[in-house]
Amino acid sequence: MVNTIQPGSRVTLHYELRLADETVVDSTHDGEPATFLVGSGELIELLEQRLLGLKSGERRHFEISAAESQTVVSAESVQTLARTDFPAEPVLEPGQVFGFATPSGEEVPGLIVSVSDSEVIVDFSHPLAGRDLIFDVEVLAIEPG
Repeated sequence: MVNTIQPGSRVTLHYELRLADETVVDSTHDGEPATFLVGSGELIELLEQRLLGLKSGERRHFEISAAESQTVVSAESVQTLARTDFPAEPVLEPGQVFGFATPSGEEVPGLIVSVSDSEVIVDFSHPLAGRDLIFDVEVLAIEPG
């Protein structure tokens, strides 16, 4: 029986994640491959679904549209914070991603939308929300779950 990716499989692969404009968001090609357990939530669920049934050595190209992933920028995720809550350096500019500590100590990214003398508007939506995504994967190894 040929070993294929199934729910619960431990998979090792190389991948590249790009936006539709070909901007590379993440890649393992210059380093160690990624290893994850299918169904653990480490990968986007739609990507995991596309990996099911693949065999070791297979390469695939997947496109996931923003509409298909149903990740949207949410109005509730946009917050206005006091400018005094931020350090003087570095200079904040729209488009920057800034790290914020949650009460539990976890760090989450926030996209700076606008900056004034008194306030900073930050979007805490997932950085890939509302984006079309392109994945290229090469399955290196599969271990049964």
